[in-house]
Amino acid sequence: MEISKTRKLTEAAIMIALATVLSYIQVFTLPMGGSITAFSQVPIVIIGFRHGAKWGTFSGMVYGLLQMLLQGLGNFAYVKGMAAYLILIFMDYLIAFAVLGLGGAIFRKSIKNQSLAIGAGAAAASAMRFICHFISGVTIWGDYAEGWSGVWVYSLTYNGSYMLAECIVTVIGTAALALAVDFRSADLKRKKTGVSA
Repeated sequence: MEISKTRKLTEAAIMIALATVLSYIQVFTLPMGGSITAFSQVPIVIIGFRHGAKWGTFSGMVYGLLQMLLQGLGNFAYVKGMAAYLILIFMDYLIAFAVLGLGGAIFRKSIKNQSLAIGAGAAAASAMRFICHFISGVTIWGDYAEGWSGVWVYSLTYNGSYMLAECIVTVIGTAALALAVDFRSADLKRKKTGVSA
C-alpha cells in the first residue's frame, strides 16, 4: 500500500515536534553547547527509515532549524564574521541534524532485519552528526581550546563526550522500537510476538 504525501507530511511534522520536545529533556549539558537527551534523535531517524532519504533529510533540516531558533541563537554571540556564522548555521544545525534522517534511510533496503537496519542507520547518523560538530569545533570554536594539546583534540574530546552517549541512546531507542513496530508497513503494524525483527 502506497503512503500518501499528506500522511508522510503529517508523520514528519509529528516526529519533528516530538524530537523538539525530547530535546528539552536533557540528562547532561555541556557549558558551550551539546547535550545528552532523552532519545531526541530517534524520531528523525525513524522518519528517514520509514519514508526514505528525502523525507528524512528534510525533517532533520527542519528540526535543526528549530534547534537553532529555540535553543541555539545565543551561540551567534560567540563567533565573528560571515564565514563563522555560515559554519555555525550549517555544521552545527542544518546539516548536523539533516544527516539524522539520511542515516535512518541508509540501511533500510540493504539489511532485512529491521532492528539491525535502523540501529545501524542510527549509529551512522550519529557518526555523521559528530563529524559536522567536529568540523565546526575545529574551524570556529578553536578559541576555546586553550589548555588543550590542540584544537583537533579539543573538538574531538568535547563533541565526542556527548555524541557517543547520544549515539548509544539513539541506537538503543530505535532498535527497541523496531522490535515492537513494523516501520516498513503503511499503517505501522505492531510486530507479532515470536517473529524476527
